[in-house]
Amino acid sequence: MIAIADSGSTKTTWSFIDQDGNESRLETGGTNPYYQTEEEMKELFEEVFLGKDIVALHFYGAGCTPAKLPLMEQLLAKVLPNAKIEVESDLVGAARALCGMDSGIACILGTGSNSCFYKEGLIVDNVSPLGFILGDEGSGAYLGKRLVGDLLKSQLPAGLKEEFLESYHLTPADIIERVYRQPLPNRFLASLSPFIHAHIDQPQVRELVADSFRSFIRRNVMNYDYMQHPVHFVGSVAWYYSNILRQTAKEMGLNVGNIEQSPMPGLVIFHTTL
Repeated sequence: MIAIADSGSTKTTWSFIDQDGNESRLETGGTNPYYQTEEEMKELFEEVFLGKDIVALHFYGAGCTPAKLPLMEQLLAKVLPNAKIEVESDLVGAARALCGMDSGIACILGTGSNSCFYKEGLIVDNVSPLGFILGDEGSGAYLGKRLVGDLLKSQLPAGLKEEFLESYHLTPADIIERVYRQPLPNRFLASLSPFIHAHIDQPQVRELVADSFRSFIRRNVMNYDYMQHPVHFVGSVAWYYSNILRQTAKEMGLNVGNIEQSPMPGLVIFHTTL
């Protein structure tokens, strides 16, 4: 069978397709070579592939930059020594899933964010996302960062701060600890998005989301030829806040195409029919 992996920093979706075209899926924790050790990722891969006869693997991962591709290829080859292995960034996966072989702008809005201009099966331009500290505008981590910053600086309606701290069983000191001292702070910040979604009817909260999307579009999408090509989005943040995303993008002159929760359906089509 062939395997396709869409691996973000928070979770990985695996698709296994047998020779008859039957598909099964599995979800596990995410992988990112910038935040995890080789041993941590190797243990996950060994568990996923245990007992499976994989002849080809198409792995699309967060953090799979040109600098990290060799490491990931070697690591997966250790686990699957007899399989044909292709490792690409999650951005390539998003572009293939959203655009197929057509030209367009592909964007990821999940735990992190990224974007590219895609043409004839290749990424021809990419604005560096810079990660959740310097960039990642519009992402779950960025929304979480904005949320806790605004709450702790009393920029949101009265009562929200206390409700938030009680809901997550946190203190301001706990938040500082999770962000600055504990591992995977981007996942922690992204995990706060449900609180934003639950209070999206409050104008200040809705504006927080819209402003995050404006920053993403202005600092990333508008560096491409966005007037001549459709702009597609994939990821949990794009999906759950799609109404605000479409409205904000329209106000900024974008022609929004597909908004998908996951790239996996498109990737299955790409690797089985295109």
